[in-house]
Amino acid sequence: MGRTAASGAERGVTMRDVAKAAGVSIKTVSNVVNDYEFVSDATRKRVSRAIDELGYSVNVSARNLRKGRSGIIALVVPDLQMPYFAQLSSLVITEAKKLGLRVIVEPTLYSREGELNALHGTQTGMVDGIIYSPLELGQDDVAELDVECPLVLIGERIFTDRVDHIATENVEGAKRATSYLLQTGCRRVAVVGVHPGETVGSAALRFQGYREALEESGVEFDPALVVPSVMWHRSDGERAMNDLLDAGVVPDGVVALNDMLASGVMHAIQMRGMNVPDDIAVIGFDNSDDSQYLSPSLTSIAPGLEAVARLSVRVLNDRIDGRLPLGVADGAHVFRKVASTLVVRESTRPLN
Repeated sequence: MGRTAASGAERGVTMRDVAKAAGVSIKTVSNVVNDYEFVSDATRKRVSRAIDELGYSVNVSARNLRKGRSGIIALVVPDLQMPYFAQLSSLVITEAKKLGLRVIVEPTLYSREGELNALHGTQTGMVDGIIYSPLELGQDDVAELDVECPLVLIGERIFTDRVDHIATENVEGAKRATSYLLQTGCRRVAVVGVHPGETVGSAALRFQGYREALEESGVEFDPALVVPSVMWHRSDGERAMNDLLDAGVVPDGVVALNDMLASGVMHAIQMRGMNVPDDIAVIGFDNSDDSQYLSPSLTSIAPGLEAVARLSVRVLNDRIDGRLPLGVADGAHVFRKVASTLVVRESTRPLN
């Protein structure tokens, strides 16, 4: 707490900084700032002292909005260039509009700092609630979800009963994809896009589904068919597939952990003079808008983004209005997993 008021203001001290310095929750700082009466004198003095020493400046307009409603919610996603998040954003905007809400979309660009700022930055005081999809934060960051306004978590990086959460069937979807390839006669199924060492998140859960499908079908797991890729763009899929083939490993099927990887995988296969699906069948995940226009069109897992958007907006709006969403008990939080479906197209062989 050695910073001066001037230096604190220059660095943009947030309510989170004050809470940490005072040893209280962000909600307690908010209660002090908004003059709520149910705060002990000792706590109020401790928070006020931290505010003075850090140079925290109360955003009066934001505070006034908090007491009412701005009619604006924030959607925080990693990257709008990824079809999954672009489609999700469009669907959330559509659902919010039905309820008279406007949406600010904030891409965090795969930055931990960006994800934290989206939760605790000064701009959060201008929105009524947040729909939050992190990639850089993980299970050890649950405390960071303690924010001033209602929050709905989406995705599979963090699991907690402290906030409302709308998830998708990552394990089940990847298991369904792998099982389908096995049912069509594939026996050497590669998986592209794995994050080695990851235990939570889409990559880890989809890899788990892949492993479960092999086990249940009695097909031996082969580590040589597991291809890691930190990023999931088309170029990453092309590189991963080329690495696999250059190593002399030729699968008869590929489960790509998203559609962009699958697109790159198919390009690499075709550039080698091989045919999809006759030589190597390919299946993706996310059922992005472009998947049906690839050549051949891509078989993919549809994760139910329409339901994710509808439920996350509905739950958030109920919380903003002070209602209990989806029939949960007072003090409890929503956890809903949206069902996935397999969309069969030309990149896989028909069932035997």
